[in-house]
Amino acid sequence: MPKSQFNNLLADSISSLKSTTFTPNLMAFIASLVNYDCAVILGLRTDKHPIYLYDSIENNRELLFDRYLTSAFQDDPFYKMLTTDEQQGVFSLKDVAKRDMDYQTYCNQFYLQTGWKDELSILIKVEATRWVVIYLGCTHTSNPFSLSDVEMLNSYFSVIQSLCQQHWKQTEFLLAEPVFSPESYSVKKRKFIEDGLHSFGKDFLSSREKQIARLILQGLDTKEIAKQLGITEGTVKNHRKRIYAQLKVSSLSELFQIFLNHIITH
Repeated sequence: MPKSQFNNLLADSISSLKSTTFTPNLMAFIASLVNYDCAVILGLRTDKHPIYLYDSIENNRELLFDRYLTSAFQDDPFYKMLTTDEQQGVFSLKDVAKRDMDYQTYCNQFYLQTGWKDELSILIKVEATRWVVIYLGCTHTSNPFSLSDVEMLNSYFSVIQSLCQQHWKQTEFLLAEPVFSPESYSVKKRKFIEDGLHSFGKDFLSSREKQIARLILQGLDTKEIAKQLGITEGTVKNHRKRIYAQLKVSSLSELFQIFLNHIITH
């Protein structure tokens, strides 16, 4: 790549700091350093679900929410290493998997379904309890990541780290937004949300739990849900506890968080 083009990509990343175009510009810059097939960026906070920030996944994209963001992330060897060591840097799947005795189970139960064959992860500490993780995926066994790819990313790690820290430091992680043009958004928005409400939690919740979850997400409180469904408030509360347990959330804000992740990734 000509040096002028490389510099332009870096300049685009810098000029888009604090804007909605930062993540795609950042990934275009990283793509100038190493070839990858797909990418995911997540925001991590201590003892919280990951926040979806960006992805370029084309196949099996629903797994990002239906499995990974809901529960599988806890078994991800990169995530486990981060929560244990809190170490920044560039890491290969091969090296991280070696130290995780449970990796094969994670691989068989989830990872193989994604279609990813190899992976690099860039772990960046934004603030004391907040991290940004950039996952780079390879979907072809004929072109796995090499040691030179890791070395290249390591040589530019301080640049990527600085960009991410400047963008997200002292700023809430912002969910990636669905890509609609202004004209089409108003037409599609209602169906977009209705479809999301009906498919939310389909693999984890019973029919009654899905029904109650939809009402919670539409803003109804316990009393209103009990009245609408003709059940007691105690029954609603019991269902709500089970919904939270099944989806591994502890608050209404976290429930909304994973619902937003769900409709975005669908």
